[in-house]
Amino acid sequence: MAKGSRQAAWEFFGTELKRLREDAGFTQVELGARVFVSGGYIGQFEQAIRKPQLDVAQRIDEILATGGLFERTWRKLIEDQPYTEYFAHVVELESLATDICEYAPMVVPGLLQTADYARAIYLASNPLATDDYIEEMVRARLDRAGILADAARPVYWAVLHEALLRTPVGNPRTMAEQLDHLAAIARQRRGLVQVLPFAAGAHPAMGKMMTLMEFADAPPTAYTEAVLSGNLLDEPAVVKRIQAHYDLLRAASLSPEASLALIESAAEDHRRCARTT
Repeated sequence: MAKGSRQAAWEFFGTELKRLREDAGFTQVELGARVFVSGGYIGQFEQAIRKPQLDVAQRIDEILATGGLFERTWRKLIEDQPYTEYFAHVVELESLATDICEYAPMVVPGLLQTADYARAIYLASNPLATDDYIEEMVRARLDRAGILADAARPVYWAVLHEALLRTPVGNPRTMAEQLDHLAAIARQRRGLVQVLPFAAGAHPAMGKMMTLMEFADAPPTAYTEAVLSGNLLDEPAVVKRIQAHYDLLRAASLSPEASLALIESAAEDHRRCARTT
């Protein structure tokens, strides 16, 4: 399903939700209380600004006695896009965020990846996949990264552990070009990039990727990822604690200027290796 068609389908989801909610005599706040989200969230679902998670769609079906309409629609829309179920909501939220802060311990975040780097990551995870599948995944990842080139792009801040500058992904040329890309993003002021050096030692997010997102008209959200699973968190106390961890990471990182110098030095190391192999 094309992106425009998928958005139109989500708009239908929202229109039907509003119609059935009003037919049942519920306000947005009343329905939200019954399905354990805020009334503001219900309004965002109805406007196709935000997409509900599966368990919310199922609870809406139960309260409005729809016979499973919203669950079926949700499953169809999720299955017809190139992201795993647990990550699809993150992609939707990225496009709505006013601020995105990421910490990456071992792999360059998807929003910052080059095509060759992304291709090497996907091949490592899917060694028997077809070329068509790999290229579809790479295109989807580059499409996501487009938000950082948009005039209305979010404020973007990345803290990257020095390990990901040194760990080979693909060949040395791929690594050099990837680090050149990180440097270009920093120099063009499309995002703030800091490096957490090996010398920083232990820190609150040892080995854990995390993303924090803020929105103009919705509470902040945090996302953490493990092997083939992810957690999208919006409980205020939990998000606040993750934000505190992120603040500690930033404090322990090199300055943006020193980080840029280290990234460019690492890129040159990989380039030198490429010339000798």
